[in-house]
Amino acid sequence: MHKRFLVMAFVAAVLSAPLPLEAQTAARARHVAASSTVPAKSALRAQIDSVVRSYLAGGKAAGMSVAVMRGRDTLALKGYGYADLEFDVHTPDHAVYEIGSVTKQFTASAILLLQERGKLSLDDPLTQYLPGYPAQGHTVTLRRLLDHTSGIKGYTELPEFGLFMMRHVARDSLVALFSSKPFDFAPGDAQVYNNSAYFLLGLIIEKTSGLSYADFVKKNLFEPAGMTDSRYCSESAIFKRRAHGYDTGPDGLRRAAYLDHLWPFAAGSLCSSAADLVSWNRALHGGRILSAASYKELTTPGTLNDGTRLRYAKGIAVHSVAGHRVIEHGGGINGFLSASDYFPDDDAIIVVLINTAGPVSPDAVVASLADLVLGRKTLASMLYAGDLTHLTGTYSGVGRGRETRLLVAADRGSLSFKPDRGGAPKRRARYVGENTFMVDDTRYTFLGGGDSPPRLRVDAVYGLSVFDRK
Repeated sequence: MHKRFLVMAFVAAVLSAPLPLEAQTAARARHVAASSTVPAKSALRAQIDSVVRSYLAGGKAAGMSVAVMRGRDTLALKGYGYADLEFDVHTPDHAVYEIGSVTKQFTASAILLLQERGKLSLDDPLTQYLPGYPAQGHTVTLRRLLDHTSGIKGYTELPEFGLFMMRHVARDSLVALFSSKPFDFAPGDAQVYNNSAYFLLGLIIEKTSGLSYADFVKKNLFEPAGMTDSRYCSESAIFKRRAHGYDTGPDGLRRAAYLDHLWPFAAGSLCSSAADLVSWNRALHGGRILSAASYKELTTPGTLNDGTRLRYAKGIAVHSVAGHRVIEHGGGINGFLSASDYFPDDDAIIVVLINTAGPVSPDAVVASLADLVLGRKTLASMLYAGDLTHLTGTYSGVGRGRETRLLVAADRGSLSFKPDRGGAPKRRARYVGENTFMVDDTRYTFLGGGDSPPRLRVDAVYGLSVFDRK
């Protein structure tokens, strides 16, 4: 089966490959000095253009739309490169993209609206709304679906999903496929990014609201936020300013692989523009979509059964970028990559939409722009006083669709971490105390002590599980 069936289907984060990638981090460093100085507004616009164009150089991506807002100042809201390569169509300023898993915050917001209206509760079991679902002896609450801790098998990681991508058959057939698989773990024991959970949430939205998912989102989210360019995606519909998607092949860019939008559904089937996502961030974080209590629920991460605090809340992640606190989500779907980031302490929004699924990471572009616009903060590091060699070795744990292995080695007074899979780079970490090392915003915390082999807790924001040393 072609690899894209596993990794190009609306992937927002992979536990074993934290973003941004090493090469893109280096590109960011060429543009931004490690200081907190922010250029004047007039200079910023030219520098933003320079940063964005560097990521498009050499044809690594067809095109990109970028929005950068700081307070009420619009520092960038424009398209770059091409929306269509075959006809040399430049990207218009309000180009519409498939946004993949950025969809998840809309789905989570819809669930919370329905809770406000008394239609459901986050603590209700899944089987209360889908009584035929085989829970295999587990109790799976809606809360566990929202933060990827359900343990249900993710359908985008199943080899059989490749057969669904181009077929238009009953949605129940996909549910029957993934629900027949054993749970990856007991609900609440770990966190593994999971599209099946959001597919099920879409079904629950339809059942409790009496509307299709597309109509509920349009009426209750798009319209209140003033999102006139946004819609449920279609593989066949014609609409204005639509950017065409491209995948990356061995010979360069190619048209994106076909995907029937029956299947991404509430996990990743929305289309939007950079301007509309700015409107969405302002409405959502400005109190115009959810009540104060629901907004707090949306943006407050929960815990695992052992009390470990997550950094992924409900359809949205809460962590840091370039040293700045951020509430964000990214997305990836055939032909498209996206990132929508809100920086609450800076009152800033950065949206990056790319019509190419390839080497350019929207998260890396966001980090570069955050460095530039908000000022780069110095990241703290410490000297590890223990014996690093006691921590080295090969660790394995629960990942997306398969066991994930991680190679840990001593590296110039610190540790380096390398996913044991083809092409993944070795990343050198900084030590931040309490047996925790960090690469970008991924935390590696060693558990245990004495003569016992250490265990490793890997918190990559979109996933959290404990690895054992082999």
